[in-house]
Amino acid sequence: MTMARRRSRSILMLVAALLVAGGLAYAFWPRPMLVDIGTVTVEPMRLTINEEGRTRVHDAYTVSTPVAGRLLRVEVHPGDQVVEGETVVARMLPTNPAALDIRTREQARALVAAAEAALRVARADLAKATADRDLSQLDLNRARELAERGAISEAAHDRAETTARAADAILDTARAAITMREAELSNARAQLIGIEDQGLATAMRVGEGDAFPLLAPTTGRILQVIQQSETTLPVGAPIMEIGDVDSDLEALVELLSTDAVQVSAGDPVEIANWGGPDILNGVVRRIDPWGFTKYSALGVEEQRVNVVVDFTDPPAKRAALGHGYRVEARIVIWSRDNALTVPSNAIFRDGTGWAAFRVEDGRARHVPVEIGQNNGQKAEVLSGLAEGDAIILYPSATLGDGQAVAQRQLDG
Repeated sequence: MTMARRRSRSILMLVAALLVAGGLAYAFWPRPMLVDIGTVTVEPMRLTINEEGRTRVHDAYTVSTPVAGRLLRVEVHPGDQVVEGETVVARMLPTNPAALDIRTREQARALVAAAEAALRVARADLAKATADRDLSQLDLNRARELAERGAISEAAHDRAETTARAADAILDTARAAITMREAELSNARAQLIGIEDQGLATAMRVGEGDAFPLLAPTTGRILQVIQQSETTLPVGAPIMEIGDVDSDLEALVELLSTDAVQVSAGDPVEIANWGGPDILNGVVRRIDPWGFTKYSALGVEEQRVNVVVDFTDPPAKRAALGHGYRVEARIVIWSRDNALTVPSNAIFRDGTGWAAFRVEDGRARHVPVEIGQNNGQKAEVLSGLAEGDAIILYPSATLGDGQAVAQRQLDG
């Protein structure tokens, strides 16, 4: 009986020891690290430069005042269609001569007095030149009579001929001087014309029926009206802008200079986030050779370069897009239809190169990888991996070569 008890107690203790040993072994047994696993695939890949831009009409015309005058109220509105050389976009009345201040008037009067004195001098010169010409002509006639009788030498006759011709030239010069002085006097008198000259003001008084029209310089639509109300404007003041939004619209994108050097004329462009349901297509037409400094919203100084993009889709596809609208341009600088790609979050720096962890038989294997293009989401694999390889995404710094791994299961 005693022996049976001792035997059963020993068996119970042995069983308890085995259970404790099994629990400890289970608790401290190495478990595989849970990881996210992706796959190396062959798929189309591209590298783009994304930047905001704005639309503009390439050839926008600014209608300006051709003369100083009073602009009548502009009756056209933004969006109105106009035809080159036919549509009247504005009307103007010429301004009456401006009143002269005291100093300007006195200066003008002095100019008139000087011009009148110069004219008198020119007329006196003309009288003298006329007398000299008449005298030289009499001397020439006498010399000719004496030469016929042989009473004077040929040299004296030639001198009389030369003197007569010189007198004719001086007379012509004096007459030209009279014309020039008369013109200067007229110009000086014109400086005295002022608004207080009642006779001239009455002669120049015009009504709205005498206003001259300003015609549209091109066919298109009114983009903006700069001056709507009736007012007096100087010559060259802008009134409105006209352009052809349908066929002459382009996009202007300001790229960082480090991005602009990667772009070439002819690169395809996608226009997105412009408000419409579809992506618009375009092509780079020009990269400006001149950069400019611009400050970002955070106050960072940046060197920017203007890149001009032409739309290639029919105008009907972007009918709602106008001048000065915001767009987002995606310039494709590289693309390949069958690139071997790996998620960018699966590769990491390994010295001067790149590496990844490939999953083989439940274990992570460190693999050097040669990478080509990388767009931040996918990276082009040149060597080191093959299509269909399972690779670890977001590899941990504690993950080592040969370590057991398992796929992390998503909750739910």
